[in-house]
Amino acid sequence: MGFFDRNRKQLAARGIDPDRLPPGQYSTDRFPVLHVGDVPRYAEDLSDWDLRLTGLVSNPTTLSFDELRALPTVEETFDIHCVTKWSKFDTRWTGVRLTTLMELAGVQPEATHLIEHAEFGYTTNLPLADVRRDDVLVAWAFDGEPLEPEHGHPVRLVLPHRYFWKSAKWLRVLEFAAEDRPGFWERNGYHNDGDPFLEQRHWGD
Repeated sequence: MGFFDRNRKQLAARGIDPDRLPPGQYSTDRFPVLHVGDVPRYAEDLSDWDLRLTGLVSNPTTLSFDELRALPTVEETFDIHCVTKWSKFDTRWTGVRLTTLMELAGVQPEATHLIEHAEFGYTTNLPLADVRRDDVLVAWAFDGEPLEPEHGHPVRLVLPHRYFWKSAKWLRVLEFAAEDRPGFWERNGYHNDGDPFLEQRHWGD
């Protein structure tokens, strides 16, 4: 029996439905650190950080961290899946729903895609149909604690139904656009959609 089959068998023995695990994935209790480039550092009071809502919006908005935290806050628990084949079950996140931010900015009908911009020029892309969901968050806490710098402090997008590279760390701009613009990993061979249950890891999958 191979590693992945053993992992699924172990899940069943623990009373966890193995169908929660996408094909080609293994379950782990760890939270591996994976990213491109350096970890950004900010002032302790985050006075040098903000989040901009821009593009095809009626109300372009810039939010400080305190202003973001003042919006309606939710806590959601869900599984996350990395393209490097690990999955982590029942992760708990605190933040604001992306749909709340979309309403605040007044996303215009012509917008079809969200382009996430993070530090150091990193971007990733999503159809708006993928993000108009209650479980898509701009999150600042994991398991009840502020995000660690390596995991995206002060905020990251969390999109549980796509591979986790689509959940950009160190988020700075949410741009609503009328066209698709593949981001860093998409331009370097990763699948444009990234559905873990369809195992869309690379172009052609």
